[in-house]
Amino acid sequence: MGYAFGEPMFKGSLVALITPFKDGEVDETAFRKLVDFQITNGTHGLVPVGTTGESPTLSHEEHKRVVEICIDETRGRVPVIAGAGSNSTAEAMDFTRHAKEAGADAVLHVTPYYNKPTQEGLYQHFKAVHDCAEIPVIIYNIPGRSIVDMTVETMARLAELPRIVGVKDATADLVRPIKTRMAIGADFTQLSGEDASIVPYLAHGGHGCISVTANVAPKPLSEMHEAWQRRDLDTVFTINERLQPLHAALFCETSPGPVKYAAKLLGLCDGTARLPIVEIAESSKRRVEDAMRHAGLLN
Repeated sequence: MGYAFGEPMFKGSLVALITPFKDGEVDETAFRKLVDFQITNGTHGLVPVGTTGESPTLSHEEHKRVVEICIDETRGRVPVIAGAGSNSTAEAMDFTRHAKEAGADAVLHVTPYYNKPTQEGLYQHFKAVHDCAEIPVIIYNIPGRSIVDMTVETMARLAELPRIVGVKDATADLVRPIKTRMAIGADFTQLSGEDASIVPYLAHGGHGCISVTANVAPKPLSEMHEAWQRRDLDTVFTINERLQPLHAALFCETSPGPVKYAAKLLGLCDGTARLPIVEIAESSKRRVEDAMRHAGLLN
């Protein structure tokens, strides 16, 4: 009898979309081009205005507009999971209601950063988000940026609510997915937030990845996840090894600095970010270029 993996709401290669800028403003034309580039190359879902999309430095108006553009340009071809997180519960609820009205398929909510809520505080925050709109919610657990770590026990308690459907896990704890699977069940969506460790994450019960690297390598990553789903491990291992230097290079400085430079190399956007994210150093540019060539993305 084979090992039964659950049927989650989302799976495969999803992209944590960058937000292109031009002359300090959101570049709508480039963003639409990026959305089409992703879908054409097989990406299984789009995640606008997360951390990679520079949500901390977008105005509320810009944030909502980027979500609307993404949904409009996608035209139902793949799911859109709108970034809606905030360390203010009221603000997170407002973004959630907007995403529902705009037509998003789900929302992604980071654990409240800086405030350092207790486990009960985390539960009440996500329960308020869950209750405010009829839309599936994915919890983003990233202790490295938010300082708090949601326990498996709190996650399981939240998973009893009908619209808490999954987690984006950036804990880098590769035992976490199997613990979560055993505590909650095989159909609770588990998406990694760590490109470099995605294969062992999948092996322990994960369903996919919300990927930074997919901004510039959507096709090999979608192919790798599809190979995983049909258990073609030779293809999985070959692609995973080829992309490892790129995964590392895209975090050689604070994201999204490196991935925006990589997107510039592909002609997707002009590569600028908003302060306090700055242009990456010349040595970092060389590292990104070398990794892009190693991955077969540049001639």
